[in-house]
Amino acid sequence: MKVILLKDIKGTGKKGDVINASDGYARNYLFPRKLAKEATAGNMKVLNEQNTAKKIKADKEYEDAKVLGENMKELVLTLYSKAGKDGRLFGSITSKDIATELKKKHKIDVDKRKVLIDESIKCLGARYVDIKIHPKVVARITVDVKEKN
Repeated sequence: MKVILLKDIKGTGKKGDVINASDGYARNYLFPRKLAKEATAGNMKVLNEQNTAKKIKADKEYEDAKVLGENMKELVLTLYSKAGKDGRLFGSITSKDIATELKKKHKIDVDKRKVLIDESIKCLGARYVDIKIHPKVVARITVDVKEKN
């Protein structure tokens, strides 16, 4: 019997998969627990429409992320911090600081886990920082750290 899975089931399949299940497994386990529904023509049509809508939404998100990434390429983010004589900071600039400044100054909301820096910034000067906007789009911005008076 063909069924459409409504939830992920370990060892069987993921949500939205159409699988062949034995009649007893489907009727006695999957259907009563609302883990699957029968793959009738109507249910298959609904599933195809849902998959099409998901694809359109994902494509739109990708296009929006590409546009945002292009706009962010010229972006220079200036951060101020106290520093010693040799240009080393008292403290450091972290990914959280960069995400906060992006939101405050440029109204770009980025999760701090999406700011890709190997280690926190501990000296004055400009450097490139990658920001993962979308799984397929990474934007590179310039972060300029200057001394606070």
